[in-house]
Amino acid sequence: MKIRDIAHAVEQLAPLAYAESFDNTGLLVGDYNAEVTGVLVALDTLEQVVDEAIEKKCNLILSFHPIVFSGLKKLNGNTYVERVVIKAIQNQIAIYAIHTALDNSFEGVSAQICRVLGLKNKKILIPQKGVFKRLEISFLKEEEENLKKRLSEVGVKNVRKCNASFSVVFERHLEKKLLATLTQHKLLNDPYEISLLENPSEQIGMGMMGELETEMEAMNFLKFLKKKMQTQCIRHSKTSDKPVKKIAVLGGSGSFAIEQAKNAGADAFVSADFKYHDFYKAENQLLLADVGHYESEQFTKNLLVDHLTKKFTNFAVVLSDSITNPIHYL
Repeated sequence: MKIRDIAHAVEQLAPLAYAESFDNTGLLVGDYNAEVTGVLVALDTLEQVVDEAIEKKCNLILSFHPIVFSGLKKLNGNTYVERVVIKAIQNQIAIYAIHTALDNSFEGVSAQICRVLGLKNKKILIPQKGVFKRLEISFLKEEEENLKKRLSEVGVKNVRKCNASFSVVFERHLEKKLLATLTQHKLLNDPYEISLLENPSEQIGMGMMGELETEMEAMNFLKFLKKKMQTQCIRHSKTSDKPVKKIAVLGGSGSFAIEQAKNAGADAFVSADFKYHDFYKAENQLLLADVGHYESEQFTKNLLVDHLTKKFTNFAVVLSDSITNPIHYL
């Protein structure tokens, strides 16, 4: 089993093309061709996590957050980031981060919060734009069946025939594989043109909307939320007599999505890292609940472990025991 095999399995859940442009995802340290002895799944990659990987004989750390976010100009151990990278390299431990690719996945971070809260009828809160691309392919009559077969192999499902050509719409992460397959089988027009479509995807994007089985009073919902999210503290906006049933959720820093939650008709928005003035934005239209950054994403580890153990039944996939929350409560 090689690192690229693990990466391929993770990217079936959350293709790296889903990641935001500012992010740093994929293999941050290591070699895709290296043999894997075990995978340690963590929320963050800190020194204690590298030590845990060494102890548990895992030479690949699958981390939600990327330890290297912006460029490193030096590796002399002066910062916690540099020390992690140095220790990982010294011990031949690879680090792979998935971050916003998983945030934007329909079965990703926000979907995991929905599962924890028991929400139903889930849908994306902020659909991602620019997900789809189009390729026009002309073909000879004798090539038609072969072309259909190759498109199906790649995973392309949206194909419209017009005379002797196909209009092929596909998710952008399939582009490289699609072009390679068509080129290999000599089915690609030369020259060809791929256009980007601006219509948003209903299956890819930030945050999620869902519904409670039964509506609750605001304070009862907050108590329910505190228990389910296993948090010591919830910072929230002013409560009202309005019952809570429709819930918007977004793991991590979610203040940018407050207006979208309001426009979607949410009764409550569960996220983290709200600033003082963000709570004014509730405007008595919805309940804002800040459960904490770490707390909102803590179940992501379980999601990744469950996904990989289904893919690799005879391989060590280990849930990290390390608590990496930098925030402590008195």
